[in-house]
Amino acid sequence: MPQPLDIDHLRQWIGRTEQLHDQVTAAPLRALTATLDRDDAPQAPGAPIPPLWHWLYFLPAAPQSELGPDGHPQRGGFLPPVPLPRRMWAGSQLSFHRPLRVGQALLRSSRIADVRLKEGRTGPLVFVNVDHRVEADGELAIEERHDIVYRDMPAPGEVPPPPVAATAEAAWVRRIVPDDVLLFRYSALTFNGHRIHYDRRYVTAVEGYPGLVVHGPLIATLLLDLLRRHRPEAAVRQFSFRAMKPTFDIASFEVCGAPQADGTVHLWARDAEGHLTMDARATLG
Repeated sequence: MPQPLDIDHLRQWIGRTEQLHDQVTAAPLRALTATLDRDDAPQAPGAPIPPLWHWLYFLPAAPQSELGPDGHPQRGGFLPPVPLPRRMWAGSQLSFHRPLRVGQALLRSSRIADVRLKEGRTGPLVFVNVDHRVEADGELAIEERHDIVYRDMPAPGEVPPPPVAATAEAAWVRRIVPDDVLLFRYSALTFNGHRIHYDRRYVTAVEGYPGLVVHGPLIATLLLDLLRRHRPEAAVRQFSFRAMKPTFDIASFEVCGAPQADGTVHLWARDAEGHLTMDARATLG
């Protein structure tokens, strides 16, 4: 029987904090370089790492016996125990104050900023906002707000919301084929046990999706990687993205970009049908 959704209880998690230590090591950087099909030289000690690649660190390390049926750590602990089965990284807003460098000691301080309930078109939605501050060798390097949304399973015959058409005109376009190996490698690199990314039987039979779900952070990373391919010397000062529609491994998708007159870069992902799946913006400086 599903647990009742007590938002007042869940809001007691607001203000909870945790701190994690890590170090910028080279091995995961080499592995992500290969996963993104880049031919960069190996990062030497002291070399800066690309923006968003800090997601290779501070990885969850729950014991196997403490994982839930979806492969995530069981609810509770630092994050509130939201009793809704589907969860999604809905978006983030990041400020990059200085690059992280290979060999640096890292400290991430996290705080639950908000927990709120909304009634969506298909049922309750719980939004959890987490603020992260990453320090490198004692200096602030990254500030990030992480938006997580929880929702119920779709009802039988439920019609999904109408998709939004993606911008057709793009200055840069790269086609991505999200096969099982790409999704496995990214899951392994980020120690992400969420079964929607690698367990086809689970994702189709239990969660009702048509295929494996492409990781939102992977798509965001591919968007900034597209920017790096066309503006390799650009320094990203701010980056925000919002997931608009799930992307599945049943067809290729495209990451797109277009520099704007105000100096920002609009970045977006679109599926094989031309629907907008992620919308993002980068501020350069």
